[in-house]
Amino acid sequence: MAAAVTGGALLLSACGTTTVTDDGPGPTRTSSIVCARQGRLAASGSSAQQNAMKHWTRRYQQACPAVEIRYVPIGSGGGVAQFLRGATVIGGTDSPLKPDEVERSREVCRGGRAIDLPMVGGPIAIGYNLSGVRDVVLDAPTLAKIFDSEITMWNAPEIRRLNPGTDFPATPITAVHRSDESGTTQNLNAYLAGAAPEQWPYPKDKAWQARGGQSAAGSDGVASRVQITDGAIGYVELSFAKAKRLPTVRLDTGAPEPVAVSAETASAGIATARVKGEGQDLALAFDYGTRADGAYPIVLVTYEIVCDTGNRADVLPALKSFLTYTASAEGQKDLSRIHYAPLPDQVAARVRQVVSRLS
Repeated sequence: MAAAVTGGALLLSACGTTTVTDDGPGPTRTSSIVCARQGRLAASGSSAQQNAMKHWTRRYQQACPAVEIRYVPIGSGGGVAQFLRGATVIGGTDSPLKPDEVERSREVCRGGRAIDLPMVGGPIAIGYNLSGVRDVVLDAPTLAKIFDSEITMWNAPEIRRLNPGTDFPATPITAVHRSDESGTTQNLNAYLAGAAPEQWPYPKDKAWQARGGQSAAGSDGVASRVQITDGAIGYVELSFAKAKRLPTVRLDTGAPEPVAVSAETASAGIATARVKGEGQDLALAFDYGTRADGAYPIVLVTYEIVCDTGNRADVLPALKSFLTYTASAEGQKDLSRIHYAPLPDQVAARVRQVVSRLS
């Protein structure tokens, strides 16, 4: 297992509601959320975290009505671009900032730079539709060959070897991928390149480059295509597989038992990551070859990009208040209910520590 992230926690106490405010002797406390007195937070980016942001914003503004938060799900690329123009104070992205983007951020973050803060995980499910079969186990090399059109029939020897006792029909495989650039594709590419490098020679890009298959726009499009096509297989965020009632592949990772996709197993997968960012940057490097028991390795983590230094004085208290809440136990606890993977405790604690130092 890779070295796990560590760090201390910023402790919040819930002592009921007081009338003390930000600029007085202490902050206003409602439930366990430490509210800013006022502020407007403009944010945009990843659509993968859209439902998590809706949940967080609703809960936070119920407790802190003087703070206004607006998140526009325009995609990771758009979120980074708007942040680097100074149009937003939070950008949501499914992959860490590139070195040139960090350099450009110094123009917006006066005296500092943009940093990546992991905030929510999303398990990427491998959903399928195969008449008469409701349980399929695959490993990374076999999955890579399926999506690269090297394995084209469901009764192929590689699949039967992983599923002894299952009677697979001689049905052609229809592998469905995203037609649009997406963080979901990028994270699947990263998993296959990391766990099956000999079978997956493609770059860890947001654009699909493997051979053959069919394409569809968005995770909803992929899930819908799989749902109506006997023999189809595709990759989508878990919530879309649940919505379409697609059975999902269990992964043979070398762990004692094949790992099913869930919010809990994805959180265990995130826990095998290590921090690769420098300073206050918390970009993660995943252990795609993990054999940890119960750790699902195909995960997408959405980062909130913010300035470590140089935040405007009129938004800083609200920024720190909101991000402290989203990374708190209260902010993370309901994510599994909406099919997201909560951050492991040690990752969330490190995020809160960094947030407390934003200036």
